[in-house]
Amino acid sequence: MRLVSEHEVRASFVNCTKGEARRLAIPRDLDARPWDDLDFLGWQDLSSLGRAYLIAEHGDRLIGVALRRAAPHAGHTRRSMCSLCLTTHTGDGVSLMTARRTGGNGNSVGAYICTDLACSLYLRGKKDVGPGGRMPESLTLEEKIDRTAANVTEFLQKVIQ
Repeated sequence: MRLVSEHEVRASFVNCTKGEARRLAIPRDLDARPWDDLDFLGWQDLSSLGRAYLIAEHGDRLIGVALRRAAPHAGHTRRSMCSLCLTTHTGDGVSLMTARRTGGNGNSVGAYICTDLACSLYLRGKKDVGPGGRMPESLTLEEKIDRTAANVTEFLQKVIQ
């Protein structure tokens, strides 16, 4: 993914009002992010742990979606798999994230996603999930990246339809 500015981030949101996009918490370290290793930009709102944001290149434009994180289950110990990068986590490492669909009909779409939205870094081995987090596969890294990008695109398509 290419480096994006705060203005581009705010302008990319498709499922919230301009006022909501103006008020949302943008990461202060945009310039320091590992852009060459990111397939999408994702972060949690530190002021409200129930909110998260995902921005990805979609065709020739950026699409940003505001997400709501379902409440974590207390004492949850079994493994869950991210539907974007197929990384497995224990505990609350994967969360159900929902996004309002565009069009104003009140519907939403959800997916199980790495809670920290660091899918790109898990794929590349830049962030460790621990034993059993990444299943052995015969795919190349490039094929895994392409699969994750396709999964992100599919999720975005469901939001903007």
